[in-house]
Amino acid sequence: MSTDQPGPGAGEPPEDEPFLKKPQEPPAGGAPRNSSSRENGSPRNNHANGSGGGEGAAPPPGGQQPPPPPGGTPPPGGGPYGGGPYGSGPYPGGPYAGDPYGGQYGQPADPLAGMPPLANRGRRLVARIIDAIIIGVPVGIIMSVIVGGVNYFSTDSDQARAQWTVSGVTMLAYLIYEGLMLSSRGQTLGKMAMKVRVAMLSNGSIPTPQAGWTRAAVYTLPEIVPCCGFVFWLINVLWCTWDKPYQQCLHDKAAKTVVVSTEQAPAPPPPPPPSA
Repeated sequence: MSTDQPGPGAGEPPEDEPFLKKPQEPPAGGAPRNSSSRENGSPRNNHANGSGGGEGAAPPPGGQQPPPPPGGTPPPGGGPYGGGPYGSGPYPGGPYAGDPYGGQYGQPADPLAGMPPLANRGRRLVARIIDAIIIGVPVGIIMSVIVGGVNYFSTDSDQARAQWTVSGVTMLAYLIYEGLMLSSRGQTLGKMAMKVRVAMLSNGSIPTPQAGWTRAAVYTLPEIVPCCGFVFWLINVLWCTWDKPYQQCLHDKAAKTVVVSTEQAPAPPPPPPPSA
């Protein structure tokens, strides 16, 4: 009988995927004994006046047990902040499989917690320029030879037809190039050179075929529409400059993807040796 463990199911990222979102570890030793005030304003552990139910508080007079909370049994919901034992926060599941411990002590969960660092916008721009050169230059030259030369400054009808043919074939080649590269490894040649990567927002895996081709199509195809296509393309590529918190362009939002850095963070320095 084989002892091999079953592999991941269909649509699941591999276990050794280096850019998956890592779950946060629970707080060491549980919640701190002196944390900030709760939502209703009552402190969790008031040592100043000796009241409260925390460790170190003064016992009730006469050695009696403290009275039960009003209403009898506590309300359902798990932990003291609702949801699970560490709270739930407004992002159940969250991006990249979510924060299993919710927010810190009842605070809203950080949507970027556990995610690889987002890619620098400048690196993303340079990666696009590299890809445009890799595809646009050779395809444009080949098509110009096929159609007998193209004068991009001419308004003649024959030249306009040749310009449209060369541009259309170049865009189609770029669409196929990006769709195949993103679906297979999450990176184009330009993104490899700039050490950035496209990942699914939900779990950090390589984009699914549907997501990869959707992202490529939303970026490329609108340029076919005269004038309006260029305006949409410009808004699309600039959208990441003000989008929060994931710095997504419109083609990222359509495909539910995010661009992250592939550079590994430096390892923390080793702890100092214990003093004698």
